[in-house]
Amino acid sequence: MSVPGIVHSALDGEEIAARVSLGSDDELFITPTRTIVYRADGLLSDESAKEFPHDADRLTISEGRRKTKFTLEYALDGERSFTVPSGKTDDVLHPVLAGVLNGNDITDAGETVVKTYRFSELTLIITSDRLVKHIGGAVWDGDYEEYHFGDVTNLSFEDGSVATQIVLVANGRPQRIKAPNEEANDLRERLQRALFDYHDVGSLEELNEAIGDEDEETTSNEGSVDFGGGVDPLDADPPEPDDRDVIDEGTAEAERSGSTDPLADAGADVGASAEPTTDSLGSESQRSQSATPGESTPNDRTVDRDSETKPPEAETGSIFEDAVETDTSAAEAAIEAANSDSGTATPKTDPELLERIETLEVAVERQTEVIEQQQETIEQLIAELRQGR
Repeated sequence: MSVPGIVHSALDGEEIAARVSLGSDDELFITPTRTIVYRADGLLSDESAKEFPHDADRLTISEGRRKTKFTLEYALDGERSFTVPSGKTDDVLHPVLAGVLNGNDITDAGETVVKTYRFSELTLIITSDRLVKHIGGAVWDGDYEEYHFGDVTNLSFEDGSVATQIVLVANGRPQRIKAPNEEANDLRERLQRALFDYHDVGSLEELNEAIGDEDEETTSNEGSVDFGGGVDPLDADPPEPDDRDVIDEGTAEAERSGSTDPLADAGADVGASAEPTTDSLGSESQRSQSATPGESTPNDRTVDRDSETKPPEAETGSIFEDAVETDTSAAEAAIEAANSDSGTATPKTDPELLERIETLEVAVERQTEVIEQQQETIEQLIAELRQGR
């Protein structure tokens, strides 16, 4: 793939170690000493090539929904930054961070950066010779830690339900690194492979046998504290109280009140209060027998009043039927009138109207072409904005 002329001039004879497409014709070029961000000619900016040296004291990234901002801090020049599409963040971070490590003499000549991992505020960088760890808001600065593979004496992994713990013994001290299970397998494989290649072995057992130091391993085991696996001090869901304890407390309370079934007494009291007495039933029957055939009770009079006020079903039905017949006849009359009018009308063609329609059609076609051109321009603007311009 050809290199733009403006980038070729900026290289000044340096070789390109890596290049990353940023969308459209924009690209990012990595050399051993700097990062060159190339922007093609567009609506928002002219063709340009900006350089960012790798001898930065600090590298931070700020991720947004559409763009990611890379900021490099220098001792004399202050901060300098560039933006890339959010989908290109990892593709850009790996070579830029590798260049920064090389520019700060952390990696040696011929040492390659294998993979970069970011877990919240933890950054892990695996190279062919070492593991670099950084904790904090920045991806990298002077507060980093490194473990050279030549100083490693043991490697093991402890699987968990959420995270996997990597135990790396270097210089006689165990270093524990937690990685989420989603990326732990990839991290494990790449770290093992880098160590295997460095020590020229083929398995984890061979690695620990080749690099293990029995005295250092004993010292590290004696110095560690085993908290056991039977107690979980971070249990966020305490157990519910035993149902048997709740039942026993309820039974004891009932015994103290003098009854083994606290609900039975309450039910008996309610039943007793709701049952009618014999005297009230007797008096009711006497009143019904004492009434003469000609007399009417209050209940009878109530029924009569209801029957008088309620309209008969037959009359209600007839009212609705009359209304429906009236509406139907009116609708039929309106339809007949419309049919008679339409039958007498004769279609006419207005030449002036046809001319106006043709003029409108031409104007619509011309307006459609303009809208399509504007749409293409808007899409190009959106593409350039997403590329970080």
